[in-house]
Amino acid sequence: MITKRIIPCLDVKDGRTVKGVKFKNLRDAGDPIELAAFYSSEGADELVFLDISASLEGRETFVDIVTEIAKEINIPFTVGGGISTPEQVIRIIKAGAEKVSLNTAAVLNPDLITASKKLLGSQSVVVAIDAKKNGDIWEVYIKGGSENTGLNALEWAVRAEELGAGEILLTSMDTDGTAEGFDIALLKEIGSKLNIPVIASGGAGKMDSFLDAFNRGNADAALAASVFHYNKYSINELKQFLSKNNIRVRR
Repeated sequence: MITKRIIPCLDVKDGRTVKGVKFKNLRDAGDPIELAAFYSSEGADELVFLDISASLEGRETFVDIVTEIAKEINIPFTVGGGISTPEQVIRIIKAGAEKVSLNTAAVLNPDLITASKKLLGSQSVVVAIDAKKNGDIWEVYIKGGSENTGLNALEWAVRAEELGAGEILLTSMDTDGTAEGFDIALLKEIGSKLNIPVIASGGAGKMDSFLDAFNRGNADAALAASVFHYNKYSINELKQFLSKNNIRVRR
């Protein structure tokens, strides 16, 4: 049985960790460096840092914050937001990240995925997909969820894998921040067509949310923000719950 990963996410805007509902109404959740250090000590398997306004504002990720976080943690670290060139990919890795997360730039320039794979290997290339259901299909949104590309999310995920992505970070905009559970239908739709790991994102609430993502959604990892930022339960408590329910987790 493959070990499932629990991944806290730091959505960062203007140097602060924030969290909203369906990508709107953001509120402060704390200092990203302090939170990163805390989650590393609490047993998180990995950490994701997303500079959520970088692409919309047309700028690079805050590299100085990335550098400071890397000094404070001892777990794998993925960074995304505003990464649009191979040079920026290298800069983020040199700042201390193990993986880069490509979203807007990958949609606008799919060759960036292949270039990143050649530089780092596919294991260090995560393609993040923000998906929202419109009619009968999920469509891909970019620039922090502000722009609908019209791309079919399933087709884009398959293409991203073909181009060299080693993992898909799949966020449901419909469930994001609602605490009502991950979008199981979306996870099934995308995961069933891929041969690379899928990280479930958007909607974590009760600990059962994670159980459903793994058992019903077949996710390889689950990412969450609010439940950890606002101390709904700890990562250790969640892992104990999952272990008792026959989900293999790292302890």
